Amino acid sequence: PNTSLFASRFRENAARALLLPRRRPGERTPLWQQRQRAADLLEVASGYPTFPILLETTRECLRDVFDLPALREVLADVRSRKVRVVPVETRRASPFAQSLLFGWIAVYMYEGDAPLAERRAAALALDRDLLRDLLGAEELRELLDPEVMAELELELQRLVPTRHARHADDLHDLLADLGPLSLDELRARCTTDPGEWLDELTRQRRAIAVGDRYAAAEDAARLRDAIGLAIPTGLPVAFTDPVDRPLDGLVARYARTHAPFTVEEAAGRLGVTAERTRAALVQLEADGRVVHGEFRPGGMEREWCDAGVLRVLRRRSLAAMRHEIEPVDATTFARFLPAWQGVGSGRRGLDALVECLEQLQGVAIPASVLERDVLPARVDAYRPALLDELCAAGEIVWVGAGALGADDGRVRLYFRDRIRLLAPAAGEPPEGEVHDALRARLLTAGASFWPELVTAAGTADEAVVLTALWDLVWAGEVTNDTFGPLRVPRRATRPSRAKPRPGRLTRLGPPAGAGRWSLVAPLFEPAPSATEAAHAQALQLLERHGVVTREGVRSEGIPGGFAAVYPVLRALEEAGRARRGWFVAGQGAAQFALPGSVDRLRTFRDVDPDAPAALVLAATDPAQPYGATLGWPESTTGKARPARAAGAWVVLAAGAAIAYVERGGKRVVTFATDDPGIWAEALVAAHKDGRIAKLAIERVDDEPARTSAAAAALRAAGFADGYRGLTLRS
Repeated sequence: PNTSLFASRFRENAARALLLPRRRPGERTPLWQQRQRAADLLEVASGYPTFPILLETTRECLRDVFDLPALREVLADVRSRKVRVVPVETRRASPFAQSLLFGWIAVYMYEGDAPLAERRAAALALDRDLLRDLLGAEELRELLDPEVMAELELELQRLVPTRHARHADDLHDLLADLGPLSLDELRARCTTDPGEWLDELTRQRRAIAVGDRYAAAEDAARLRDAIGLAIPTGLPVAFTDPVDRPLDGLVARYARTHAPFTVEEAAGRLGVTAERTRAALVQLEADGRVVHGEFRPGGMEREWCDAGVLRVLRRRSLAAMRHEIEPVDATTFARFLPAWQGVGSGRRGLDALVECLEQLQGVAIPASVLERDVLPARVDAYRPALLDELCAAGEIVWVGAGALGADDGRVRLYFRDRIRLLAPAAGEPPEGEVHDALRARLLTAGASFWPELVTAAGTADEAVVLTALWDLVWAGEVTNDTFGPLRVPRRATRPSRAKPRPGRLTRLGPPAGAGRWSLVAPLFEPAPSATEAAHAQALQLLERHGVVTREGVRSEGIPGGFAAVYPVLRALEEAGRARRGWFVAGQGAAQFALPGSVDRLRTFRDVDPDAPAALVLAATDPAQPYGATLGWPESTTGKARPARAAGAWVVLAAGAAIAYVERGGKRVVTFATDDPGIWAEALVAAHKDGRIAKLAIERVDDEPARTSAAAAALRAAGFADGYRGLTLRS
């Protein structure tokens, strides 16, 4: 109702209904005056949801203007990232695009603010008569739950064990409720073979045989008059006297005991023509006993349904929708997050790497883990040359975010045009004469190679220069135009004492000093305002996590924490670009999500049978939520304290953490799992993929690996006995 489209259609309908009278019938009313009067009428009518013009306008928008089912399907697939949108730049608009531009100039539209489950629940909560007036028919195809419909069909047909016949009286009630049934159909609805019960009912004249089926004696006259079946003699007169509208009674009972059905299905079961069945259904519809509309999810034609059955369907579907609205548990979120970040997506090539880095930019990841675990998990057949190509082209910039030991540290990757918005302020700068000399050289001369840095440092000890250089790197002050220095140990080579020969190249420096080094500070110019930086950071968090929680933001170490981005997230919600709600249980109410991520998150409630049995992720991988957004589950012994340490791995099965491999691979901590073979086989698969070089497991929980409960599963998966434990080698 807030769109100009709705307003214009409402104005036309109100004018057609003579609700906008003219002051002078012989003259035209100015358009601005029509709009004003229509707006006033719409404001008053909005307080009366059943106002006919409102209903007609809504029906016209849904039916005559839009193909909503197809639009919803496409947009849902786009937002859930099942369908990719590829932008293409052309010199001029296509004829189709030109017609759209011409037709929708100055027309703005807003999508529903609620996620799919909430919208379906709200639609099911509408009054059925109002929905029929709104759409012209019962169009519940997109709202009714197919599983609920299948379960209700089984209940109505007495095919669930709790409704099976247990004795002869139950069998008689079964025949009276469902109509004629064959012997096989009766066996499927009884706790035991019904032969003796049928003989007893037949002797008592409570059941009769009609053809190859059995029916209750009360249906004798109705079956004779409506279908022309021969009935046995000797029945009481009350069962043989003619009844009014016999076929209507049989059709009504069929509708009462079936989910939505077509005319052909009912006619085939009753043994009459489709024309007679349709006539009976039309009469029952006039009596208000059945309804005609679109009910079956995925159906292609209109169906019929008993009014009472439809009420039960709507009530149960609404209950199922409300269950979907409930927040998902931790394991569901742990299944969703790797899929949202493209882990195991099968993408490959430079475009796949670019899409991957768009999500990961700004998050601190250990350099030793980035190319060994994080990127290969998202890009099939990943090669370091792909990242080198982006760095050499100036598209990607890496910045240090703290050292981890002597040869490792955390790095953040950024697209060059986003670094000034996403990069946090530099920490405490390292102090020293060599550090100051290197800063001065890079500030005055710009990007420099290793020999130039050594000369500027004023010392011949390359180890001192290399150490000072990497102090600046891990402090986030200096970067390199290649990723190569991060792949090698941080050691300086010994200077050669041999006399250089004529024509010989100048001696190369250490591999950790290769490439061109430059200051990071110029990339932050012009400095963004605090609002711009918070806005960019909030959008990046939504893009990376799908569902942003307080704990998730805290785990990334963003300056200011959740409070720094909360105002922006709230503004994004007010603008309709984000959703706020309770999406993940145990994470507080202040949760924000992209519109498509909410619908996709809820699809992970059920475990995908085609998904891999287990997934091995680096403990520090942003797609691994335990220890960050989610707390670690209790270990088998209750004593272990897992951590998101570089070099450690976590094995996930259906979103649950089942094993944690400590850095170095000497100890495995297990969580609740009945089959250690799952995580053992997952580790072997990761080893074959090249993500894990070798494993020498010495202990599983608090037991020696060779005598632990998981020893047999490890050996069966491919581990061999070693000197201290069970070893997995190439």
